[in-house]
Amino acid sequence: MEISNFLNISSPVIANAAANSSTAKPVADEGFSSMLKTAMSNLQDTNALLHDEEQEEIKFALGISENTHDLSIAAAKASTALSYTVALRDRFIEAYKEILQIQV
Repeated sequence: MEISNFLNISSPVIANAAANSSTAKPVADEGFSSMLKTAMSNLQDTNALLHDEEQEEIKFALGISENTHDLSIAAAKASTALSYTVALRDRFIEAYKEILQIQV
């Protein structure tokens, strides 16, 4: 399944990832540096969402916030972003292993 199938979802993280994905742009125009910048941007987005989730947990635990909806939304966003990041990492590792097996 490609990320471009998720364009109808209103999540800004998925919309950003879809806009930056290689399926949305021609692959020939992208170099390694732009792909690396996109990957680093996605990692920063994931870290920000994980931080937001942690902040919501702290607010809820301290009694500052009694809204469980914000907590569950932050947890769901962080979980989705982390799952996507782990899937990308697994694909990169798989590609790296294939490159190592190429005989020169």
